[in-house]
Amino acid sequence: MGMTMSQKILAKHAGLSEVSEGQLIKAKLDMVLANDITGPVAINEFNKAGFCGIFDKSRISLVMDHFVPNKDIKAAVQCKQCRDFAVKYDIENFYDAGEMGIEHALLPEKGLIAPGELCIGADSHTCTYGALGAFSTGVGSTDMAAGMASGEAWFKVPAAIRFNLHGKLRKYVSGKDIILHIIGKIGVDGALYKSMEFGGDGLSALSVDDRLCMANMAIEAGAKNGIFEVDDITLKYVNERVKRGYEYFTADDDAIYCETYDIDLSEIKQTVAFPHLPENTRTEEDFGDIKIDQAVIGSCTNGRISDMVAAAEVFKGKHVAKGVRCIVIPATQKIYLECVRMGLAEIFINAGCVFSTPTCGPCLGGHMGILAAGERAISTTNRNFVGRMGHPESEVYLASPTVAAASAAAGKITGYNG
Repeated sequence: MGMTMSQKILAKHAGLSEVSEGQLIKAKLDMVLANDITGPVAINEFNKAGFCGIFDKSRISLVMDHFVPNKDIKAAVQCKQCRDFAVKYDIENFYDAGEMGIEHALLPEKGLIAPGELCIGADSHTCTYGALGAFSTGVGSTDMAAGMASGEAWFKVPAAIRFNLHGKLRKYVSGKDIILHIIGKIGVDGALYKSMEFGGDGLSALSVDDRLCMANMAIEAGAKNGIFEVDDITLKYVNERVKRGYEYFTADDDAIYCETYDIDLSEIKQTVAFPHLPENTRTEEDFGDIKIDQAVIGSCTNGRISDMVAAAEVFKGKHVAKGVRCIVIPATQKIYLECVRMGLAEIFINAGCVFSTPTCGPCLGGHMGILAAGERAISTTNRNFVGRMGHPESEVYLASPTVAAASAAAGKITGYNG
């Protein structure tokens, strides 16, 4: 029986020759991940269960990224709990203020995820690492606790949807536009507990950053995971960062997919998801006249160096519109430093942007950009649910860095064509 990429990874880690849709398996883990919000809950469960050791100090990552630098006393207590746990068990991959980054940008950058590996994280956007040909998925904090102790987790093998990508993208169109297009097409439950598997000759037109963005938002279509075929672009990125052996997998020719979509990349336009769901998409000719109060450029979805470059291209020689706040957040310290060295930080500051240390803060309405009632934000983040970035009567519009920057300069949602 043919297997998909995801099924092959799960079979290997379960020690089985094959697995099939719906099968329950126990599989060995290559990485277990948590942050400063989910980590304390997992640690509490770890202690409650009576665990007294971790499975591998090099295969657990704790990244303090949501409320760091600490925004209040509660955030400080949560980070201290993670810090104490990391010290107690000598966890190697503990990242705190000054060396941390947004977790789903930091782990690939550090070479902590490789093709063919299996990762769980107590954060729904753990599916990001499928961009590198890994099986990665979000779990609850109880599963996280058990994973830290045992190095194993239970899975129900998902069915899969195949996305065949063809052609090349138009200028100023990116991976964010592709994934918003797809979610607009299939809906926020269109891939419910399924694997979204991406392949086709169109992959050659997508950078690793494009793929990381797309895999990151697989959860916004309800998917268990998103995963890309490994090609030369993947291998170049991985081999520059990963210093251990790994094995990657390709889907069998007779792998079973419940649905298959053919996507012509050349037909995709600049796309924005309107409130209050990522499926509520419109393309540039239908944006209308929507004035904004804030723009956020960053997050685990679009805070990488190519995103910073795209936004800076728009802002060069321009200024944020009067009455608009624009917050630019590089996803890691390394990306922040690259922005400084490349002159991007100067462009952002001269344009009237806030240029921030890495944080998830605005994305989840935590800090560094909370919206008041009646305010609208265009954001390169991944969710625009009611109240996601602040007051329940605020609105969030999801877009690429190019569109977000152009909108910040225009004072309203707009496309960009140079």
